[in-house]
Amino acid sequence: FSSFIFFFLFLKKATLGKMGITDKIKDIEAEMRRTQKNKATEHHLGTLKAKLAKLRAQLLDPGKAGPSHGAEGFEVQKFGDARVAMIGFPSVGKSTILSELTDTESQSAGYEFTTLTCIPGNIDYKGATIQLLDMPGIIEGAAQGRGKGRQVVAAARTADLILMMMDARKGDLERRLLEKELKEVGLRLNEKPADIYFRQKTGGGVAFSSTVNLTQISERLVKSILHEYKIFNAEVVFREDANVDQFIDVLESRSRSYIPCVYVII
Repeated sequence: FSSFIFFFLFLKKATLGKMGITDKIKDIEAEMRRTQKNKATEHHLGTLKAKLAKLRAQLLDPGKAGPSHGAEGFEVQKFGDARVAMIGFPSVGKSTILSELTDTESQSAGYEFTTLTCIPGNIDYKGATIQLLDMPGIIEGAAQGRGKGRQVVAAARTADLILMMMDARKGDLERRLLEKELKEVGLRLNEKPADIYFRQKTGGGVAFSSTVNLTQISERLVKSILHEYKIFNAEVVFREDANVDQFIDVLESRSRSYIPCVYVII
């Protein structure tokens, strides 16, 4: 009985902690929306973005905070020469595409959430084997853990290419929503990492330099973001005119995935 009580209290604490993080994320997002973007507020907005990135990292993996974290995905062994993951909202036609292009039968129906796990199939093309993944539909709020959002994202990180499947009747809306959800959990579609050199040190403070003229971020803001991550000794070299989001991505590099994406309207 005492073990049951202990487990109940632990579960309650973990749930309340996750709710607290979600509320903090909403508060910061609301403050960012209220704040006008200009020269006077860019430092404040930059530190808010750093706080937001840290909280989202904790939400994805409450047991770890900071640059290193991950999420448990579907257990699908990688097979073939390349892996392609189909991502989209429920009932957009992913299962039909898998059944048409591979020998795998993926259940499809006229209602949502037919696919509840990741279903793989193989395509043989000119001597190459391509593994195609039919993923459960993403719903709004997946970045905060709704539905199977975390598992979908974790599996998508292992893909060599993402097919973003969209309904032709609402393609633009679905694209914006899907890109937002994937961006919030660290997936960068059709992007490359910024050319920024970053190395933590054991002492000596922050050594900052740039080889180009910076128009989107300042040395003061870089140091403030580092302090938000409790990094007080580091070497930072900007080799391109990167922005605040790109610099935060460098700090969170182990949780960022840069994957090519093809948009499919069906």
